[in-house]
Amino acid sequence: MGTTTTQKIPSVRDRPGLAIAVLFATLLFADLLAKLAGFSLGPFGGALSVNRLSSNLWNGLVVGLVIGLAGIGLSMTYSILNFANFSHGDLISVGGFTGWGVAFVVAAAGREPLGALLTVRGAGDVSPGDIGAHILSTPVAVGVGLIAAFVITALIALALDRAFYKPMRDRSGISLLIASIGVALVVRYLIQFVYGAQSRGVTGTVDESAFAFPFGLTVDAHQLTIVVAALTLMAAMHYVLQETKLGTAMRAMSDNKDLALITGIPAERVVAATWILGGGLAGASGYLYVLLRETIGFDFGWLLLLLIFAAVILGGIGSIYGAIAGGVVIGIVFTTSTIWIPSDFNEAAAFAVMITVLLLRPEGIFGGVSTA
Repeated sequence: MGTTTTQKIPSVRDRPGLAIAVLFATLLFADLLAKLAGFSLGPFGGALSVNRLSSNLWNGLVVGLVIGLAGIGLSMTYSILNFANFSHGDLISVGGFTGWGVAFVVAAAGREPLGALLTVRGAGDVSPGDIGAHILSTPVAVGVGLIAAFVITALIALALDRAFYKPMRDRSGISLLIASIGVALVVRYLIQFVYGAQSRGVTGTVDESAFAFPFGLTVDAHQLTIVVAALTLMAAMHYVLQETKLGTAMRAMSDNKDLALITGIPAERVVAATWILGGGLAGASGYLYVLLRETIGFDFGWLLLLLIFAAVILGGIGSIYGAIAGGVVIGIVFTTSTIWIPSDFNEAAAFAVMITVLLLRPEGIFGGVSTA
């Protein structure tokens, strides 16, 4: 006689947390529709303009692309090198400071002291914002700064690997994780020593630098720049991974390191490429984040790191496409959650959504993907 196998379908009793999450999400969606319709019944509904909703969604997309771009490097490090790199946030800060230092030199060369420009400071009565770095008034400076942020951060990431991680290459992931925390502290306070602890404004202002779109959406020129730059870097990363020998080797190392070594893949070259590409993208994302916020501080990358980890985990750790998708989700939740809660709690909302999605799909959005 043949045997039959039945698959048990999880019930509400088996997963009560999932049922609560789905119910809560349904109520939020119904409340959003009621707000848009102007319907109010006690605490339910209220007033919400289409303009505000479209603005929140657009801002969330911009923030999400920056987070997703930064998450690519973090996901690559975990996938290929097999450890969570806590110094990644401070590489983001490195990109912000070095890139804007170069942008200031290009934008104000000969008008301000070189030392002040490279350290992203003003001089005398001139503040960093007075230097006037803006995509419309000094597009070359902003573009060169982005390239510099990528290149310089990539070189620093490679140097950190050679100095700290390479001697520990055969250690466990926990040892490397702890080492990365130490590296993060070293980099962060070197940044503080060189650039100072105070936060400062960076970009200049230009009249009529915003563009109007349907649904009352107003888009700043810097936001458009960030979207174009982030999508371009993501497309380039996709090409490298899918269409080049280096990308094939990186994906092979991620799938099965021992088998990759047996087939003759040069492991150290792949590791070096991982640090160069991951570090470069981290630096570029830090530069773009400063372009978005228009301010910079020595620890801004560290403060952004938790959201980046949330995006990587949400998307499916080990997948660069999951990191991008997770970043967009986190970014949109980060900005749209202010419809219901004060902005002081929007990070908590982002983590709540991460937990909710993981209840629905424990392996993340791109579940089962363990390659880069």
